[in-house]
Amino acid sequence: MLPYNSSYLSAELSDFILNCFVRSPSWQHWLSLPLSLLFFLAMGANATLLITVWLEASLHEPMYYLLSLLSLLDIALCLTVIPKVLAIFWFDLKSISFYACFLQMYIMNCCLGMESCTFMVMAYDRYVAICHPLRYPSIITDQFVAKAAIFILARNAFLTMFIPILSARLHYCGKHIIENCICANLSVSKLSCDNVVLNKMYQLIVAWTLLGSDLILIFLSYTFILRAVLRLKAKGAAAKALSTCGSHFILILFFSTILLVFVFTHIAKKKISPDIPILLNVLHHVIPAALNPIVYGVRTQEIKEGIGKILRRVGKSSN
Repeated sequence: MLPYNSSYLSAELSDFILNCFVRSPSWQHWLSLPLSLLFFLAMGANATLLITVWLEASLHEPMYYLLSLLSLLDIALCLTVIPKVLAIFWFDLKSISFYACFLQMYIMNCCLGMESCTFMVMAYDRYVAICHPLRYPSIITDQFVAKAAIFILARNAFLTMFIPILSARLHYCGKHIIENCICANLSVSKLSCDNVVLNKMYQLIVAWTLLGSDLILIFLSYTFILRAVLRLKAKGAAAKALSTCGSHFILILFFSTILLVFVFTHIAKKKISPDIPILLNVLHHVIPAALNPIVYGVRTQEIKEGIGKILRRVGKSSN
């Protein structure tokens, strides 16, 4: 362990120690099993959805390609965060290398922004489907999905790249105990003996620019959708139109609700235990990932039928 000395620089720091739930260490014991189950549920459900979309020709449509992209991002987020958290909970493996910490920081921020952007594109997809149904096949094409995927990747990969870069260039002066389960930017940078105002400002600007703009566009899409639905006069047309985007709206609620609760707990951190935001941050990386494919699988008839066909094929081949 490095002794505290202001002459130590980040280049001389070989690893960090992730110290989860400093004030409530017992949480690790009762969280370890539920978190493990949520992790395996998220992996299994998203893998099932991806395999179903891949094998079923009837699901080779833009809407399901976007859903597959969301599943890939959920898997990436889970694999980046949860295995390390479980290693801490089950085996007390708290050490993480300097470079692995900043790589985790980058992937977390990048995937979070990519998920938000994917929800925005999915909202636009539903807007075109309901407000301009006759033009939907000519607007939402495979080429549109490919261009959207490139935009999602490029925008977030570039803008979030500077978050770990700014943190990695700081001097850490021998401090290496992070009071968090993950390498969150603010938890890491506050260990530095340098001025971290630039780090905080950049993360704040990027968060509000990316997530804020996406949420505004999602809200506008659903405002137009609701207005169009209320104008439908055919019997049952409104209910059918709303059901087509109901699953998507539920996923956005999962994503944004946990995120908003996490933000508000940070704002009110003087009134609550500091371990609460840490817990919410961990859960935000696994609960939406576990629920997203289940909600779509339960509410979307085409996916249910696709899973049923695959299971029947497997059953026939095993007999």
